[in-house]
Amino acid sequence: MDIPRGTYGFRFAEDKELQLCVLFAAGYDSITDPSYLWDGLERNDGPLLLFQYTISGEGVFESENRTHRVTAGQAFLAEIPGPHRYYYHPESKEPWEFLFLLFRPNLILPHWRKFLREAGEVPHLPADCAPVRLSRMIVVDAGAGRISDPLIASSCVYQFVTELARKQVTTLRDREKWSENVRRAAEFIEHNFSRMISIDQLSEHVSLSKYHLIRRFSASTGLTPGAYLTRVRIEKAMELLRGTSLSIEAIAERIGYSSGSYFIKAFRSLTGLTPGDFRSGDESLAYRKLFFD
Repeated sequence: MDIPRGTYGFRFAEDKELQLCVLFAAGYDSITDPSYLWDGLERNDGPLLLFQYTISGEGVFESENRTHRVTAGQAFLAEIPGPHRYYYHPESKEPWEFLFLLFRPNLILPHWRKFLREAGEVPHLPADCAPVRLSRMIVVDAGAGRISDPLIASSCVYQFVTELARKQVTTLRDREKWSENVRRAAEFIEHNFSRMISIDQLSEHVSLSKYHLIRRFSASTGLTPGAYLTRVRIEKAMELLRGTSLSIEAIAERIGYSSGSYFIKAFRSLTGLTPGDFRSGDESLAYRKLFFD
């Protein structure tokens, strides 16, 4: 698929009868200028959400106190305005080529932030995965003039963001494709979730540096090690809530939380329910188990 270079902007009139996702811009660029830099606190076109996917070359994404080298197969996600900067890597010897999408937060911000929380702000995404394929198609369609009204634009944005969220689910299910190091790390978490697990401890167990562990684990599972630990704990908590009469505090301690209040916060964040509501069925349907992406 040949991708047209350039930036395509969309400024459709708002339809007050419909709630639509808003595509602001899409494009494909190749950067060689060392002065190329965007500062998220200096932009005045927000609020916007930015997805930028590197095809080749290298850039740098800075977010608060973290600095990430962004290479082929990596994306970064940013909210504008926000405390971040991204720029062409000063030591790079080849062009930084990337796709990007910009859209308003309308309707999609919760999905976006959930993906960020679980995959991290600089996730690895295979070139043939659905979100990357869709981002390419959006740019191609923009270049061909096929995104011609706000309904088409809204459909593009919503499909892209839902496929981004769905990527987490399909990646988690495809355990057979995880590397040996990642499987060992996941098994360590699954067997030791009831005690504190530091990233240092986990990286030592699988003989990887912290940086490479987080990078490989996130690329394979779609979750950071911390998010994977939370998921394992909450799934065990659901079994204990429905299968035992243990108190909330006792369950919190058994699955590795230092306090009942912290456990309640984590449980609600992932399931939308408090542990008490889940146990009693006060949410009107008495679930035995909840499935979440």
